[in-house]
Amino acid sequence: MHGEYKTPGGKLVVVDLNIQDDQLSHVVVSGDFFLEPAEALSQITQSIENLPVTSTESEIAGRVRGSVGPGVEMIGFSPEAIARAVRRAIDER
Repeated sequence: MHGEYKTPGGKLVVVDLNIQDDQLSHVVVSGDFFLEPAEALSQITQSIENLPVTSTESEIAGRVRGSVGPGVEMIGFSPEAIARAVRRAIDER
């Protein structure tokens, strides 16, 4: 499944995922945003992996926010933008 969200600032967040046993799997987050350090993307992806398909945008954003440490800077996107792209991918099915 594929979901996209263009942030108000113009940055694109893309999420591709599968659903297995009503859980998110094989999650890939990409887009034209910036993330410092770049390695934090794997933490974000892991925080979404295995979430129930019924997770709300608020719940997904909370998981993403909790996965990044204090030194991580999300430039041009936010946990909410990722959550919106995830829900769009899920709702597309």
